Amino acid sequence: MSAQTPSTLAQRSGSADPQPPTWTSTGGRAPSTGAVVRATLLIAGAILVVTPVLWAAMSSFKTQAELAQTPPTLWPNHPTADNYTSGLQAFDFVHFLTNSVIVTVSATVLTLIINSMAAYALSEYNFRGRTVLFLITLSTIMIPLQVILLPVYQVIASFGMVNSLWGLIIPPAATPTGVFLLRQYMLTLPDEMIEAARIDGAGEFKIFLRIILPLSRPALAVVAIFSVIWRWNDFLWPLIVAQDESVQTLPVAIARFASQQAIPFNQILAVSVVTIIPIIVIFLFLQRHIIAGLAQGSIK
Repeated sequence: MSAQTPSTLAQRSGSADPQPPTWTSTGGRAPSTGAVVRATLLIAGAILVVTPVLWAAMSSFKTQAELAQTPPTLWPNHPTADNYTSGLQAFDFVHFLTNSVIVTVSATVLTLIINSMAAYALSEYNFRGRTVLFLITLSTIMIPLQVILLPVYQVIASFGMVNSLWGLIIPPAATPTGVFLLRQYMLTLPDEMIEAARIDGAGEFKIFLRIILPLSRPALAVVAIFSVIWRWNDFLWPLIVAQDESVQTLPVAIARFASQQAIPFNQILAVSVVTIIPIIVIFLFLQRHIIAGLAQGSIK
């Protein structure tokens, strides 16, 4: 019996030899054209997003004369940290930072409590009108704040929360985006586990605290990160409610600081860079939770 080569077997089966993969000089497989295009677009998009932030960070170390140069330069010729010391001393930065931290942390905790309870009810309870209620909740995402600004302000004013931190914390606590993300994630949890807990005598509140919340930590982390970013950068609602300077947050305080006359632009950049540092740090440390939570929540 004569030995049959792979080419002979391919001819007998009626199929041609597959195209061999392309290999690089280092022994690895060369990327496909689609992978190269995707990587190029992602790198270009990252550069477009990072460049303004990098320019602001580098310009915060420039002098007033360097900022006035045309064309502008990216790197400072004579870097100085005086912009940070003078900028932070120009207004009560620590006080406004404390207000922002209190509002952000309190609103985030309240958001997680309200959204998780609503998501649990919409995902684990079968009642008439559940789908309609969820669609109504989800449709509020399309309503901009400017449309409901006046009625919400009237409600807050009737409760005496104008010029108070509670007026900044309570109204934006319940978010339809958070309810949607948590509900979609809780739908992936096995119903048998919840039924077994009910058979063992566990109450609904105990099931929610001991089973649902620990298993939903990736989705809770996503909602928490989004809430921190929203509350920290919120400008319009604090501008309307916090009319007194004593309860203003950093975005409003920086805008008021920038509107003053004879304020060097390099000091404004320095204060702005200090303001965005906490958000960048939180995002860098918790970005894997965003990817994991969104990926697992989109399964069902």
